[in-house]
Amino acid sequence: MRVLISGASGLLGSAIRPALITAGNLTSALVRRPPTENQVGWDPAQPLNPQKLNAFDAVFHLAGKNIFGLWTKRFKHEVRDSRVVGTQTLANAAAESFRQAGMPRTLVAASAIGYYGERGGELLSEQSPPGSGFLAKVCQEWEAATVRAADAGIRVVNLRIGVVLTKQGGALKAMLPAFRLGLGGPVGNGRQYWSWIALDDLVNVFLFALSDDKLRGPVNAVAPNPARNGEFTLTLAKALHRPAIFPLPAFVVRTLFGEMGESLLLASARVQPVKLEAAGYGFRHPELAAALRSVLG
Repeated sequence: MRVLISGASGLLGSAIRPALITAGNLTSALVRRPPTENQVGWDPAQPLNPQKLNAFDAVFHLAGKNIFGLWTKRFKHEVRDSRVVGTQTLANAAAESFRQAGMPRTLVAASAIGYYGERGGELLSEQSPPGSGFLAKVCQEWEAATVRAADAGIRVVNLRIGVVLTKQGGALKAMLPAFRLGLGGPVGNGRQYWSWIALDDLVNVFLFALSDDKLRGPVNAVAPNPARNGEFTLTLAKALHRPAIFPLPAFVVRTLFGEMGESLLLASARVQPVKLEAAGYGFRHPELAAALRSVLG
């Protein structure tokens, strides 16, 4: 297949692209700068010429502003627009391209488990209703932005991605310095669920979504065994042969990180990969301890 990738230079795109190539696919990157060979130029805020998509069997849409930062009104607006507006632009072009040329046939678009918001210990499947709050609203709009493509006949998969385990970025990279010094510990009361997935499993989930024609709509991209934060931090400390005795109280999280800390560190989402397991996807790292040992080398 020939696959077009937005966000190809990001953390996830940089891992997915070589995996696609290894599997025998041809890839091109959707870029904002003037395109070079094997690239397609676009401006997410401007209409995209649908003919630019005519040659692609599938599109992986990964682009979006990093949500780690001070959640000012302006920052939140940029986070929302980077996901919703860009997705609308791409979905509209894909829909028209499909009508013209029957391509692309598949759109695999990133989403996030932020869709569920704060849910305590409730078991969450793809059929669970959305939560409340900024991230939940953004995720709802993010996924809704792909409807135009689905209505045109394109198979759309919205992957709701959990906490990605990788040393190269995200929450784990931010935690490692303190934990390597033996200064880590649970966040808040440690009882909130963190639904996680190892990076190599996430890459394989994208490839699985590309190849399985029956998979469509929202799909939880998380490992089958979410962990409470206390368990997560203890397991990480053990993997590093360090103690985990320095908790980060909730009031400190709120003071230092504000709304972002409340939504990303203190919120609880116990998410299950119901659709992936029903489709027969086999996780390489279903258990947290083994996943962290693999990720940390």
